Amino acid sequence: MNELREAVNELEAALKRLEDSVEDLTGRRSPTRQVHAEAEALRRDRAKLALDLDASRAREKELEALADEASRALGVAIAEVKAALKTQPSSH
Repeated sequence: MNELREAVNELEAALKRLEDSVEDLTGRRSPTRQVHAEAEALRRDRAKLALDLDASRAREKELEALADEASRALGVAIAEVKAALKTQPSSH
């Protein structure tokens, strides 16, 4: 019976050492996990920003095309007004 009690005590001591080791490892890895989680969050943010930038560049190109079209239309309108003014007789 004494041997059994001694074996149980040794087992409990071994389990305690194992638990302590696991806690130490978890404690050491926790900052590493946090760094990895933060890095992953930064990667996701970067990917989102890249998509936003691509969308902004596409919108910029659309706006430039619209501005060019408006400029051409304005140029045509100015030319038509000038031509109409030249064909009218002077009132001096």
